[in-house]
Amino acid sequence: MPRPATHIFRLLKWGRTLARHGALRGIERDPNTPAAVKRLARIARFGTFQPVIPDYAGAFKDIGPAAIKLGQTLATRPDLVGEVAANNLLTLQDSLPPVPFSEIEASIAATFDKPLSELFQHIDPEPVGAASIAQVHRAVTSDGRQVAVKVLRPGIRERFARDINTYEWAAAHLEALGSDEARRLRPQLTIANFKRWTNRELDLRREAASASELAEAMKGFAGYRVPAVDWDRTNGRVMTIEWIDGIKISKVEELRAKGHDLPALANRLVLAFLTQAISGGYFHADMHQGNLFVEDDGTIVAIDFGIMGRIDRRARVWLAEILYGLTTGNYRRVAEIHFEAKYVPSYHSVDEFATALRAVGEPMRGKPVSELSVGQMLDGLFAITRDFDMQTQPHLLLLQKTMVMVEGIATQLNPQINMWDTSAPYVRGWVRDELGPEAALADAIRENFSTLLRLPDLLRRVEVQFPAKGGAPEPPPLPEIELIVGPTARKGRSWLSYLLPALVGAGLALGGMALWN
Repeated sequence: MPRPATHIFRLLKWGRTLARHGALRGIERDPNTPAAVKRLARIARFGTFQPVIPDYAGAFKDIGPAAIKLGQTLATRPDLVGEVAANNLLTLQDSLPPVPFSEIEASIAATFDKPLSELFQHIDPEPVGAASIAQVHRAVTSDGRQVAVKVLRPGIRERFARDINTYEWAAAHLEALGSDEARRLRPQLTIANFKRWTNRELDLRREAASASELAEAMKGFAGYRVPAVDWDRTNGRVMTIEWIDGIKISKVEELRAKGHDLPALANRLVLAFLTQAISGGYFHADMHQGNLFVEDDGTIVAIDFGIMGRIDRRARVWLAEILYGLTTGNYRRVAEIHFEAKYVPSYHSVDEFATALRAVGEPMRGKPVSELSVGQMLDGLFAITRDFDMQTQPHLLLLQKTMVMVEGIATQLNPQINMWDTSAPYVRGWVRDELGPEAALADAIRENFSTLLRLPDLLRRVEVQFPAKGGAPEPPPLPEIELIVGPTARKGRSWLSYLLPALVGAGLALGGMALWN
């Protein structure tokens, strides 16, 4: 493990990069920042010139690949970094200069332990995309199929491991400073989740498996699909998938010129996300504009499955009820769910929390996204989290991040879209089907029958744990004797526990002196 001095040196180095972009000013001015962190920020910026307008995205890009991924994660946490920083980080593009093709070619050949000519007829030396973790090249397989080949950057796993190790160290010390705000925001859990996400991205076999799983889950959803994986040309460092010919969903004018129905695309994208997150509990969590294409027939095609989110059924039920309550204005039920889920401590008032939710929710209902002030909405939501001691829920961070992305793309396609109206019919139907009387009865029958089937095995395990008595009589109870030596001795044992080893040591010393003489 690196020494503390190594972590401090890295943090100061990164701090100077942040300072050169003016990104430390908010940390120093925030009243919730611990004094020790403010002192470290002042040391890091000493002697640097800070621009008037901070460029958080530029700072994270200059620090390196792991920081780019961390910055994209923090873009969904205005409660942690502030609204201005979060908005700026939303512009952070995950792009870096490409690795020379000779290195990429050597890496592919090494991972498959065979010459490239056996795998591909041709690989274009110019990448179609170069991100912080990998870059993508267009290729033709040996059997003539058009594919995209994604290859990890050489040495990227080691670099991520080093940087994340320092993130973990810094997060642990931030919480140890004793700040109530730090404990509520739980930076250690945030970094732990970030580490899991990036570790998945750094194994391209898992990304391929994620693409395959999502394709299977979305098979019945018309107008949305996932490219097929070429498993014979995929391993931990290389992933090969079907090549997609389409228009990036961000190129609105090109889509319009092709005759695509933009409002219909926006609605379908929102419903595809809800289908993944609420119905399946498994969703594409990196739905930014560069990862979505529209084919000639209007089908939305998703790529890049390095970051995927999962939500268990109980959390999905709560999420659906929260969305349904907000769309119908049932703030009392939304408040109750927050208490049932333990998101809000029980010593607060459900009625007070419902009123606070109403203050945030009512101005949004019935209006298109273009007429809403996202800044005011976020200010209201995060004021509630502080007022009601709501801790960060790391398992929902990916969901929050993806919702922000989907809303942004949908708004670009259709500035007049109303997210509530678009979501309401789907959520209403899911709640009716999953939480209605018939569904409750079916769940009860299934769970109770499953419990009955497990009873014989449970009884057998009880017998193993508590066997029948043997022929020997039960031993009498033995007195408890306080030991002065051995692993069970108490820390505050008597002077005898110290005298005995001292006598033994003295004897050994005298014996050694006698032998020496």
